[in-house]
Amino acid sequence: MTAKRPAKKSFTPDARGPLNGVRVVDLSRLVAGNVLTLQLADFGAEVIKIEPPEGDTLRSWRVKGVETAWKVYSRNKKSVALDLRSDAGRTIVRELAKTAAIVVESFRPGVMEDMGLSPAELHAINPKLVIVRISGWGQDGRYRHKPGFGTLIEGYSGFASMNGFADREPVLPPMYLADCMAALNGYGAVMVALREVEMNGGNGQVLDLPLFDPLFSMLGPQAANHRLTGEVKVRTGSRSTNAAPRNVYQTKDGSWVCLSASTQGMAMRVLAKIGRPELADDPRFSTNIERVRNGVELDRIIGEFIAARDLAENLRYFDEAGVTIGPVYDISQIVEDDYVLERESLIEIDDADMGEIPTHPVVPRMSGTPGALKSAAPKVGEHNEALLKPMLGAAEYDKLRASGAISDGTTTGKKKKQ
Repeated sequence: MTAKRPAKKSFTPDARGPLNGVRVVDLSRLVAGNVLTLQLADFGAEVIKIEPPEGDTLRSWRVKGVETAWKVYSRNKKSVALDLRSDAGRTIVRELAKTAAIVVESFRPGVMEDMGLSPAELHAINPKLVIVRISGWGQDGRYRHKPGFGTLIEGYSGFASMNGFADREPVLPPMYLADCMAALNGYGAVMVALREVEMNGGNGQVLDLPLFDPLFSMLGPQAANHRLTGEVKVRTGSRSTNAAPRNVYQTKDGSWVCLSASTQGMAMRVLAKIGRPELADDPRFSTNIERVRNGVELDRIIGEFIAARDLAENLRYFDEAGVTIGPVYDISQIVEDDYVLERESLIEIDDADMGEIPTHPVVPRMSGTPGALKSAAPKVGEHNEALLKPMLGAAEYDKLRASGAISDGTTTGKKKKQ
């Protein structure tokens, strides 16, 4: 039997998205900045990645030698490789900023100032510029000087303390949660700032975007709850402290399902459909507050029903009953799932290393002004000549390339400063 494959999509280099004409100079590294500018690039912005001669650090996250993270998060972008330790490299950034609408950076606070690329200096040459400053802890405060990888934020914010089981260690997320939360918050903030410039005639501004703030804000009313109760939220695994039943349950064939019944009506339906309608009148389970309090016993009852049936039987039975249940899938199941493939939530695009690489499409899907796949993720310095030679002139471009201030990925950028 032939394995199911995602739909093949072709690049459309001439596509014009709603952000066509918006130039973005992206000085960031790793995940947060790259995810933020991916959203802009997918909807038509010209995103110019300023990479060091050795390339963005994200390129080093390889699987079997393939830069999969870079390929997924840097499609639709252009790459210029500069040695920012050189005066010439920094001068090129200033020249690009003159025609840019947005600059994104993720250096430790103070580094841009040390390079002569502070917001004040950039706004002096382009007052309309929106400058996004990604960091771990913010541009001010006692930790502004500290590096801030997402792992530290996921611990400091309270997320890890809430995640996992009470009798085990706190659990960090198995992906770059803090970075992605910051990226999506930053993307929305950029659109607000850009509207102020384009629609209201305002000036550009600085967006202070630490990884801490977005993740902490998404953890809900934890501070308010603590003030009311004096208690710290206990780790409960997949069980919710807000509504019950809500958990994962193992099926007869060793698979898992997740079930959530956050409304009173849905909870009563679950009890009826597992053959225990009398529990609706049991004071332990008749209200949400009591179901949460007696969650262990409730999960045992539901779990016994689910454990007597395999995955397909559980899904079919509960779906027909209108109960909110779904499978717990791993990636091997997702890539062949009919829902995922039919909606083209996973697609394939041409790739120089893999032939075709499976990836997500442009998200979200817009009916009137959709995004597009215009180009694959670039090689280091792939667009140096196309972008910089017209701006600098052929003689100056060749001089700076020879010096290492401009790199094509094969030079080290360690030659004498210009």
